[in-house]
Amino acid sequence: MDDRAHPQQESPEIKIGQSGPAGNSHSRNDQPLVARPDIDQETFPDEPVPFIDLVQQYRSIESEITEAVQRVFSEQRFILGDEVAEFECDVAEYCDSRCAVGCASGTDALILSFMALGIGPGDEVITTPFSFFASASAIHRVGAKPVFADIDPASFNLDPQAAEAAITDKTRAIMPVHLFGQCAEMEPLWRMAVRGGFSIVEDACQAIGAEYHGRRAGVLGTLGCFSFFPTKNLGGAGDGGLITTDDPEIAQRLTRLRVHGESGRYVHNEVGICSRLDALQAAVLRVKLKHLDAWTDGRQQNAARYDELFQHYGLLDAIDCPGQLPERRNVINQYCIRVKDGRRDEVMKSLRERNIGCAIYYPVALHLQQCFEDLGYREGELPEAESAASEILALPIFPELRPEQQETVVRGIAQVIGVSTGSENSLLFPADAHAWPQRRAA
Repeated sequence: MDDRAHPQQESPEIKIGQSGPAGNSHSRNDQPLVARPDIDQETFPDEPVPFIDLVQQYRSIESEITEAVQRVFSEQRFILGDEVAEFECDVAEYCDSRCAVGCASGTDALILSFMALGIGPGDEVITTPFSFFASASAIHRVGAKPVFADIDPASFNLDPQAAEAAITDKTRAIMPVHLFGQCAEMEPLWRMAVRGGFSIVEDACQAIGAEYHGRRAGVLGTLGCFSFFPTKNLGGAGDGGLITTDDPEIAQRLTRLRVHGESGRYVHNEVGICSRLDALQAAVLRVKLKHLDAWTDGRQQNAARYDELFQHYGLLDAIDCPGQLPERRNVINQYCIRVKDGRRDEVMKSLRERNIGCAIYYPVALHLQQCFEDLGYREGELPEAESAASEILALPIFPELRPEQQETVVRGIAQVIGVSTGSENSLLFPADAHAWPQRRAA
């Protein structure tokens, strides 16, 4: 969802202090950038930049979290219960979904979705080879066959044409992944699903709050799956997951399957799994959900600032910035650049030596994982996914990231690439470095 070493659809240029097309641009604050030729490395030496910092976010809501957790302990109701039911209602409303069912993790959300659809041995599910492992392992876990279709290089998401070419008479579902916070191209997939009579399962684990043509992730298919792993945009105090659907019958089956298939006390009409969302997680997540849009706005501002910095430092011949597709609300779970000319590992090594956090999502495409050798894929068969895996590099993007930290990141990349980073090039420091607004309220 952020790849760039290939031709891609151009986004309208966005000037500082100006919003882009409604719903399509990274949000920006209205304070113009102030060039500071007087700033040099002695005055502002590079400081370590963490890849993610959850402590800052926690400190801003510590009293709310403490109150919510103490409420659960005082009631001593830890499994499912009212806290989880309220959170399910909150997320259903946020996603504009009729139903929401909490579970123990994003991985379980995927597995439970396939179980609820009756997908199993002999069935095929088409998905992307460029995603977290759970996207494919969930298909395998229910006994079905993952069928990988290549990605769109402009978004890192499933290429609808490649997905259509992969359809067989065994296809039971297509599972697009809204990778890095930007929705996949859904309209062609809807048409395929209607023609073929199969389901769409959204892997929205990185994309809560993302939108496609004004509709939220989670209501763009038959079911939508979310993860609340701590580093997600909406992260809990441990693992957690949730499934959205507009089908009340599927929702009812999901509520059974998450508790061993139980339909009444110790009455089981089918075999399910144990995958219940804890009340403590729900309590924490209910607090954080109220802040999610403001945090998303912070991520969008940071993404826009990176775009401006890479252009300012003349790096766009050496790297490609994430693309913003039209009619999307991109919630920027990750900001992933593509480093050209085989220099990704060199750049990553240098950044880490400077104590600048970065990561690779994902170094090996799923069709080339050893555990899927029996599927018969070979290197070179899905070239866009393989190219992305060799070039991608994720940079710090958490909402509390400061402008000067972002400039440290980009200057670090420029120095590896061989671009001048003299003090006259400094772009982002306002007259008061602490006066820069961190985010605009959503």
